[in-house]
Amino acid sequence: MSSATDVIVNEKPVAPFVLSLIAGIFIILGAIVMSMFAFGMPSMMGGMGGGVSEMSGMMSNMYGGIGMGMMIGLAPTFTIVGLVSGTVVVLGSVMLYTRPSANQLWGALILTFSVVSIFGGMGGFLAGLVLGVVAGALALTWRPASGKVTRNRLPVQYSPN
Repeated sequence: MSSATDVIVNEKPVAPFVLSLIAGIFIILGAIVMSMFAFGMPSMMGGMGGGVSEMSGMMSNMYGGIGMGMMIGLAPTFTIVGLVSGTVVVLGSVMLYTRPSANQLWGALILTFSVVSIFGGMGGFLAGLVLGVVAGALALTWRPASGKVTRNRLPVQYSPN
C-alpha cells in the first residue's frame, strides 16, 4: 500500500505548540513593557513621587528607603530575564513542533521558563504564565494518537514470514 507518491504526515503536538507560542509572545511583550521602566521612561516613576511625598502618616515613606529604589535598580535585570524566558518559550514551542519525539525536553523547558517569566516579564501579563504552564503540561503528556512512540526517523517495515 506504500508507494513513492504517498505522503507521510507525522503527528504533531499542535495544541501545545500554539499555546506556548502565544505564551512566549505575551512574555516578550511583558518584558518590553517592563523595559520602559528600566531603560526608556525614567520620568514615569519620577513624576509620581511629587504628590505622594506630600502625604503624611504611614504612607509618607512609600517611595523612599529600599523598596522603590531597589525595584527600579533591578528593573534592567528583570527585563533581561523576561526577554530571555520569553525567547526560550518561543524557541521551545518551535522545537516542540519540529521535533515532537523530544516532547519531554521541550515541555519541561516551556514549563520552567514560563514560571521564571513571573520575575522578568510580569508573567506575560499573567496570561503568558498561565498559557505557558498549560502548554508545558500538555507537551509533557503528549503522545501520538497511534499510541506508538518512535524515537528515530527511519520508517520500520514489517514483513510477515
